[in-house]
Amino acid sequence: MAQKILDLPLRKEWYNMYESGIKTEEYREVKPYWIKRLCANSDKLWQCADCDGLLMCSLCFSPKNFNHARLRYGYTRRTMLREIESISIGYGNPEWGAPTDRQVFIIKFKQED
Repeated sequence: MAQKILDLPLRKEWYNMYESGIKTEEYREVKPYWIKRLCANSDKLWQCADCDGLLMCSLCFSPKNFNHARLRYGYTRRTMLREIESISIGYGNPEWGAPTDRQVFIIKFKQED
């Protein structure tokens, strides 16, 4: 199976947390740009009757088939590759950059040995 890689530029603080093994998931806002990038069914997410048109309906969310993420130190050449365990919608860890007042896309990485 061919690798499908998601590029994620990160701020220094978050990149260093991944590098040291502290942080295990990345968050992205539920907004049109990330909906198109991460949702296999982005057209249906906009018109979901079950969630009154809310963009953050986890019932109708179907992620694209990314198997790895390239974590990038800002927009430099410094990168690391992490295997993606899952992509979901929910509330993340505020200590790792997730907002406390709204749901986000949660990109969870497999633990490295």
